[in-house]
Amino acid sequence: MAEKGNPKHEEKRGPAKRPSQGVPAKPMISESGKEVRGVVRLAGKDLRGNLPIMRAITSIRGIGINMGQVISQVAYSQLGVNEKTMLGELSEPQIEKLEQILFHPENFGVPSRLFNRRKDLLSGKDIHAIGSDLAYFVKQDIDHEKDSGTWRGFRHAYGQKVRGQRTRSTGRTGMTVGVLRKSVLAKTGAAAQQTGAAAQQQAASAKAAQKAEAPKPKAPKPEEAKK
Repeated sequence: MAEKGNPKHEEKRGPAKRPSQGVPAKPMISESGKEVRGVVRLAGKDLRGNLPIMRAITSIRGIGINMGQVISQVAYSQLGVNEKTMLGELSEPQIEKLEQILFHPENFGVPSRLFNRRKDLLSGKDIHAIGSDLAYFVKQDIDHEKDSGTWRGFRHAYGQKVRGQRTRSTGRTGMTVGVLRKSVLAKTGAAAQQTGAAAQQQAASAKAAQKAEAPKPKAPKPEEAKK
């Protein structure tokens, strides 16, 4: 074993290398030789550019696995890319084309059975909403249920479960009734015991004070005793 403090071994080992600061990281290059962007803005959301198109678009709200598979197949044919193409490899015109496919899938042959809003209340058409549009539609539907006075609207208004789930053991919010009742009974019972003992002590002390304050009978005079 090498001895500690040996200058020969110290020279071989050399000083510890520190990571260089201020040096930009090398750009990622794909198999096709294109530079891959790290972050891509698509449909109002920042997506990872090092993911394939199908995996990347499923991160958007409203795009599930089935819809993502169909839209990715449409995108491959429209953009002229393959399954291994990363999202960060696409150019700006290709990103805009992919965004059009996401927002208007009905114009590119996507079947309406995959849409999330079929026969919309206002337009009566089959619509597929994504991102912030989907959040807006959901809020509008909930407000419509509340204004209509339906049972679902009442459940939404009171913050309870809407789809018939049980609420006895789950879904409790705030101070639960069962636990609150037990704690209140326990506190009142302990308080009643304490107040009862205190009342007994107070009554005993009052009786003792009355006895102490009561006037003692006077001793009879000797003349009266003779009579």
